[in-house]
Amino acid sequence: MAAPPLHHPARESGGGGNSNSKTAAKTAAAAGVQDRFSLRGVEEWASLLRNGPRRPLLTHVNADTTWLIQLPWPASASARSSSSRPPGRTHFNILIDPWLDGPQSDVASWFSTQWHVVPSGVATIAELNLLLRHVETRGDGAALPRASADAVGAPCFVDAVVVSHEFTDHCHRTTLEELPPSTPVFATDVAADLIRSWGHFHGVVTIPALGPGVSWRRLTGVGLLPDWLAVGRVITPGNALYYHSAILVAFDLNGDAAQASPATDEGHGAVKNDGGEAIVYSPHGIAAEDLASVPAASGLRTLALLHGLHDVRIWLTKQLNLGALNGLRAVAASGARYWIATHDEVKTGGGLIAPLLRRTAYSLRDAVGHEEAQMDDAPDYTFAELGSGDGLVLA
Repeated sequence: MAAPPLHHPARESGGGGNSNSKTAAKTAAAAGVQDRFSLRGVEEWASLLRNGPRRPLLTHVNADTTWLIQLPWPASASARSSSSRPPGRTHFNILIDPWLDGPQSDVASWFSTQWHVVPSGVATIAELNLLLRHVETRGDGAALPRASADAVGAPCFVDAVVVSHEFTDHCHRTTLEELPPSTPVFATDVAADLIRSWGHFHGVVTIPALGPGVSWRRLTGVGLLPDWLAVGRVITPGNALYYHSAILVAFDLNGDAAQASPATDEGHGAVKNDGGEAIVYSPHGIAAEDLASVPAASGLRTLALLHGLHDVRIWLTKQLNLGALNGLRAVAASGARYWIATHDEVKTGGGLIAPLLRRTAYSLRDAVGHEEAQMDDAPDYTFAELGSGDGLVLA
């Protein structure tokens, strides 16, 4: 079972590291476990969807970097046809970087192949869809569906998919093609071209970049997303492969684009926040300074940052995952309320690359002790590591 969320700048039992009166005044108790749930606890999960706070739910679908974001439909959306809630639905479900079962291989199996060590919370998209169907309809008195979740014509409760990279631990063809062809897919440039080449999905959208001073409401879903929701990407300048970058899922749970003040920005200066929030997903890490200018300058408050703890590099050459030390700086720069660990599963590997990988498994305490001692004002956030199948309500 995953440890409960830890609120910082408070230290774990006994403390240590740097603190000052300004940050100590904001110290809070560890976040309560009443907002935790699991794919295995369907009744509790369904109850949170129906009776809990109308806030996003985040679920770690595997032990690595597959995520499910469930956003409650705003009450105001029902008045607009372009953003109308489907009958019987309570949440918009976004699946990120799905890889559920089987190996993943890049270039060729002899070059790099990996397998999950920890079983995913669900083994198939059909199983996930059945669970989503259950928790979405449970409050209406519906019984657990008897029909197979992958039956022809069965409704899909995955409303959109986001793919952050073309590498197969993020863009896993076998898993993705378990989804219906009608599922909208939002992917970064190379990944989008790759997915289009399969000929499986009807709609594959290249995720647009979001620069500082440009309103998030200018991001377009090409008619595939409701008006109150958008997907964009933040890129580190000079990183042509977008390896150290971030995806942001932006939303306004209180309204939609029609209710917001007009976006008059032309890419200059900061955009006033009008209720927009963002979940920022950076599985390999991103330079902290890039999160200092986006998304805050685009009218967004960063609700959660998904960033790994482990520093992973290829021996004597390239750093792959930037790890906890960068993560703490990124949390401080973005002002995120939550830091959620991602992409830290130690997988079974084979091929040419596997022996060359070097992993430093930092803990949060390591990062806090190293980085916050150098900070004038330590960030205030809640940290959580979620196990495979575990979820958290983002308050």
